[in-house]
Amino acid sequence: MSTIAPAVTQVPAATGRRHRIEDWRPEDPDFWRTTGAPIARRNLWVSIFAEHIGFSVWSLWSVTVLFLGPAYGIDPAGKFLLTAVPAALGAVLRLPYTLAVARFGGRNWTIVSALMLLVPTIPMAVLLEPGVSYSTLMVLACLTGVGGGNFASSMANINLFYPQRLKGRALGLNAGGGNLGVPAVQLVGLAVLATAGAAYPRLVPAVYIPLIVLAALAASRWLDNIPGARNEPGALREAARDPHTWIMSLLYIGTFGSFIGFGFAFGQVLQLQFADRFPTPVDAAWLTFLGPLVGSLIRPVGGHLADRLGGARVTFWNFVAMAAGAGLVLYAARERSFPLYLIGFLSLFVFSGIGNGSTYKMIPAIFRARAMEAVDNGRREPEAARRWSIRMTGALIGIAGAVGASGGVLVNIAFRQSFLTRGSADAAYVAFIAAYAVCFALTWLVYLRPGRRALPGV
Repeated sequence: MSTIAPAVTQVPAATGRRHRIEDWRPEDPDFWRTTGAPIARRNLWVSIFAEHIGFSVWSLWSVTVLFLGPAYGIDPAGKFLLTAVPAALGAVLRLPYTLAVARFGGRNWTIVSALMLLVPTIPMAVLLEPGVSYSTLMVLACLTGVGGGNFASSMANINLFYPQRLKGRALGLNAGGGNLGVPAVQLVGLAVLATAGAAYPRLVPAVYIPLIVLAALAASRWLDNIPGARNEPGALREAARDPHTWIMSLLYIGTFGSFIGFGFAFGQVLQLQFADRFPTPVDAAWLTFLGPLVGSLIRPVGGHLADRLGGARVTFWNFVAMAAGAGLVLYAARERSFPLYLIGFLSLFVFSGIGNGSTYKMIPAIFRARAMEAVDNGRREPEAARRWSIRMTGALIGIAGAVGASGGVLVNIAFRQSFLTRGSADAAYVAFIAAYAVCFALTWLVYLRPGRRALPGV
């Protein structure tokens, strides 16, 4: 879902212009069966590939910092800052990237956004060596944030191709395939460390340069534009005034923000907390990819559980589990128990992935319940209420996706400040426990507490 909606007016028949679809009616069963489904599937698979590469570039510095040994002269606090700035730019770009699909066309913007990934990767492949200044590294790290925007535009584009009954599965595949870019780049980093060694960090971005070009070429060859799409700025303004937008954005910071933040920081934290067990980067790298991998693969489970049990209920217990997981990590770090530490951290990845799915399921349920209430009270006609619900759902998801990604910044800043002030990550874990407690309390107060204002079905 996105802030983009297909035009409601009937578009003319196809003109035959290549890569430009003039007649697109996915809700028409005959059209979908004979024409729509094959086109949508082709666009989906290419979109997944392009988004996957974008996520990998966004996550490059989660691997790169493992190569920055004593020769680079960067302390742990400086390394956490290098992993925070890509998350910051990625969060900022998500909303404009969403709007760009309707403005420029899904195919056209996918080509442009893929080629923009060369802006950080080519300089990284040239400049990453001892002697490079920290300010240069900060600029290069920030530029990889362009990969964070690709998720938003990819989701907005694929949303246009599928009928309502199939959007959940299509968007789930698109999101999951993109998220797998995080463990994928860490596996690439592990391969480079294991073969060439820690002296060659430039090889990691170099691996992605031909893949970026391939993604742009695939988009040019197999993607299509749907010119009937349009942005709905009025929906964004209305959603920004709605309290549920900011409540759900906060919950998404707790889920997706935790996933991307821990994905960026996990390798560093392992080396700092258990330096005796992980004396070299390759020792930490073989574990670094596990957390993002399980978090990506389990994301659809959150949506499935939310379908069966209710999104708010799953989200509530999920945050309770995340608080418990952070508590286990804190206990294990103080007791120097690596097995418990690993179990606790992997549980944080698992539950952040489940929470990604359950919070996304809550958003349409919120506006569906409010639309039904408006119909029952005579404030809206059924069709107008349905259109309002879809419009507001798309706007909220666009805003929450942008705000939620900022959690990646907060996680890395929390680790940085904790190591600066305490010499360990303990203060950061306490902050995470408190944040998850706020999230589960808010979920209960707003969406689960019995009362007259409770929203049914959320």
